[in-house]
Amino acid sequence: MSVNRDEAMKLLREYTKNENLIKHALAVEAAMRAYARKFGEDEERWGIVGLLHDFDYEKYPTPGEHAIKGAEILAERGYPEDIVNAVRSHANYEEYPPQTLMERTLFAVDELTGFIVAVALVRPSKRIADVKVSSVRKKMKDKAFARRVKREDIIKGAEMLGVPLEEHIGTVLEAMKGIADQLGL
Repeated sequence: MSVNRDEAMKLLREYTKNENLIKHALAVEAAMRAYARKFGEDEERWGIVGLLHDFDYEKYPTPGEHAIKGAEILAERGYPEDIVNAVRSHANYEEYPPQTLMERTLFAVDELTGFIVAVALVRPSKRIADVKVSSVRKKMKDKAFARRVKREDIIKGAEMLGVPLEEHIGTVLEAMKGIADQLGL
């Protein structure tokens, strides 16, 4: 199967009606594309993985189903194995650890994109353009802020990529700033 962004977006919208989840998919897509450029990988393919990583979440939100069902649906529809595996491995299940660079990158950017959105939303301007790496680091220390975001996953993700945390945050933040209008930020 040849994979393209239009088909991936159609699949995302077929399963996902919540606009905030769509925006999350767009943020992860942007971060994945930025890392694909950084690592010399296929930007289109990595972007598609970012778009589709949570497409099943509205229908299958429970641990043990989310990402597993999505991977099954992708496989049934003929998506390539590397995309199927990346979607399955991003949910941090012990039996499906992220192994490839694309899988590790998806894991690394997923929680961070949500955290950056939370940081932007508490700014007076509510604009991502006003968010700095230092602001993100400071908010990471505040355990009451965005408490559902697993800081240990953000830190582990940077380590899995062999990238210093500040650089990792900067890469994802700049990617998201590039699509601020689509994110409503």
